[in-house]
Amino acid sequence: MWRILRTRLAMGRRTIDLPADDSDLPQRFRGRPAIDAARCVDGCRACADACPTGAILTDPPRIDLGACVFCPLCTEACPEGAIGYRREYRMATRRREHLVIGETEIELAAALDESSRRIFGRSLKLRQVSAGGCNGCESELAALGNVVFDLGRFGIQFVASPRHADGLVITGPITRNMELALRKTYDAVPAPKLVIAIGACAISGGPFRGSPQANDGTLPAGIAVDLYVPGCPPHPLTILDGLLRLLGRVEAGARR
Repeated sequence: MWRILRTRLAMGRRTIDLPADDSDLPQRFRGRPAIDAARCVDGCRACADACPTGAILTDPPRIDLGACVFCPLCTEACPEGAIGYRREYRMATRRREHLVIGETEIELAAALDESSRRIFGRSLKLRQVSAGGCNGCESELAALGNVVFDLGRFGIQFVASPRHADGLVITGPITRNMELALRKTYDAVPAPKLVIAIGACAISGGPFRGSPQANDGTLPAGIAVDLYVPGCPPHPLTILDGLLRLLGRVEAGARR
C-alpha cells in the first residue's frame, strides 16, 4: 500500500490546465484541417475525389468539418500539398454552416444567452444517447471523466436518467432503429434543455453516410442542436472546449 501511495505521489498532478496548449496533445494528433486555396490548381478534384465522406468542397475550395473523418486521404491525394492538419483542437460551433470553412478562421461556439447561462452555467447534467455509433465518440466521452480531463471540476456530469438531465448528447448517425428511442429520451428531458451533437456521424452521417439504415445525422422533427462538435471521434479537449464556450466559461474568440 505504501509503495502504491509513494508511486502516486511521485506522479504528481495529472489533470491538464485549460485552455490547453499543443504540448498536451499526442504527436500523432490531427487537429483542424486547413486549406491553402492559393496552392489549388483550377479544376483539380484529386482531394475531393479521395475524400470518403464528401467533406472536401470545390469552387471555391472548402472543408466541411461536420463531414470530415480526419483521415489523411485528402492530404495524400493533393498534388500541391494544399491541405494539411493543424495542431488545433478548438472546433465546436453553434451553427451547422459554421463548420464549412475555407481559408478563414472557424467561428467558434458562442455562449448561451444570459438567462440560459444562469440556469446551466454552474451545474450541467447531460444524458448521452448512442444513436447507432461505433463507440468511438462514446469512448472519448467516457475519457472526459478520467483524472486527465476531469469534466466534473467544471460542474458538468453525465447522468443515467434523462429525467435528471439538462441536456442531451447525441452520437451516431441516427439509425432508424434508434429514432424512437432518441425521441423518447429527448421528450423525457425537462425543459429548458440543450442538445449537443458529437462527432461526424451525429452531424452528417460520417462514414455511414448514405446508408439506407442511417439518417445521416438528421434528427427527428422538433429537435434542434445547440452545439456541434466535429471529429471522428472528437478529442476530449475538443468536446470540453465546446462545452465551456457554450457555458460562457471561455471568452469568445479566445485561442489560448
